[in-house]
Amino acid sequence: MTPGLVLAGFLLIVLLAAACGGGEESVTIYSGRSKELIGPILERFAADSGIDVRVKYASSAELAAMLREEGGRSPADVFIAQDAGALGAVEAAGLFGAIDGDILELVPAAFRSAAGRWVGLSGRARTVVYNTDRIDPADLPDSILGFTDPQWQGRIGWAPSNGSFQAFVTALRLSLGEDAAREWLEGIKANDAAEYSKNTPIVAAAAVGEIDVGFVNHYYLHRFLAEEGEGFGARNYYTAPGDVGTLINVAGAGILDSSDDRDNAAALLRFLLGAEAQRYFTEETYEYPLVTGVEANADLRSIAELRPVELDLGRLEDLEGTLRLLRDTGVLP
Repeated sequence: MTPGLVLAGFLLIVLLAAACGGGEESVTIYSGRSKELIGPILERFAADSGIDVRVKYASSAELAAMLREEGGRSPADVFIAQDAGALGAVEAAGLFGAIDGDILELVPAAFRSAAGRWVGLSGRARTVVYNTDRIDPADLPDSILGFTDPQWQGRIGWAPSNGSFQAFVTALRLSLGEDAAREWLEGIKANDAAEYSKNTPIVAAAAVGEIDVGFVNHYYLHRFLAEEGEGFGARNYYTAPGDVGTLINVAGAGILDSSDDRDNAAALLRFLLGAEAQRYFTEETYEYPLVTGVEANADLRSIAELRPVELDLGRLEDLEGTLRLLRDTGVLP
């Protein structure tokens, strides 16, 4: 065979490989979870699987809006969100494909899409962080609604612009109705709640007595305790069983229907619901594992003990309605 024919044959093989999807295996992720939180476990997946992981980080709400704008043109294969509301919004837009049954069945039905379009990866409880020197937990109200009492004037911290807080307000609207949610927001605002950008500074403020109580996710406290020890001046309080104040939300993921790498995307979800990743979520980020057989961190109260409010997490999609309410009440500009 002449050199010219050999070269032509080689070029044909290259072109056929490219046409058939040859080359490096990859998966593109839009992540509403920060690089600090989920980056290490994504790196482990890449190392174990040999699949190149490409990640775009931003807020869950921002990425959900971007996916709706991009539609079927999105380069994303997987959307990882910090709350079920963002996942529900993308599902409602018809952008998620069906997830394989063996993946869905790893997680209890309460923590995944009823239609099988997204699945929870880890659980987070809403809680009230309090200053241990100034507050006896026995004096805290059984319900989150109790913090509208004037006795809490000037003593509360919250983060109205934070996605986790907004998901909680959506849950409040769904559980108790629009009027009750409005009344609660107006009551907390009337109590001159101090505004913070996110959860971490709320916990820090509670510990030094800048505020007496604050509304946060549970795991932020445990990070402080791990760094500063048992002398840290704040602890978590959980409202009564069935109260919306102890909502269990999830960080979760779905595979985009437009994905060209669905097999790699499914492999990623299987990995994130495997024992190694679930242990990472409970040991390193202090979240609740959602897969049977993986124990929660010993420092956490169990979900069964908390008995959180029962709510279809997929219904948390109405972020726009929550933002309207937050603006109408003057909580957000």
